[in-house]
Amino acid sequence: MFPWFFVCSPQVFLPFSGSVAQRIEPNTNWFIDHIDPSAGNAAIEQQAFGVASYGRQLGLISEVLLDLAAQQAPNTPQGQASLARIADIQAQIGRLKDGAPERLIDDITCLVGQFKGAHADAMPQLREALGQLLADG
Repeated sequence: MFPWFFVCSPQVFLPFSGSVAQRIEPNTNWFIDHIDPSAGNAAIEQQAFGVASYGRQLGLISEVLLDLAAQQAPNTPQGQASLARIADIQAQIGRLKDGAPERLIDDITCLVGQFKGAHADAMPQLREALGQLLADG
């Protein structure tokens, strides 16, 4: 017939026509999304995470390792370099934990400033609520 006509014809896709491939199932693991479902038994992994987070588990392992290494240092240069690296990582994490109160104070101050700018009329209620919280502690 007219094969050149098909070259010029536009492709129009109406809703639910053409390639419609979309995951519509809800993600109900938004709170525990850090546990890979293929990591052994996911239910046991979730329970173990409830006992101690991965960071806490690694922190305890690092503390024991550094304590054992203080009693007997590694013999190889590679082991000594790795020990220095893990000690440095633990020190950096310690500094992050030590700096947490200052960051929280900065965050609270910023939020109160935003609240004051957006809801100046509600500042007396905020003062009262924060005053009660600060008086209790």
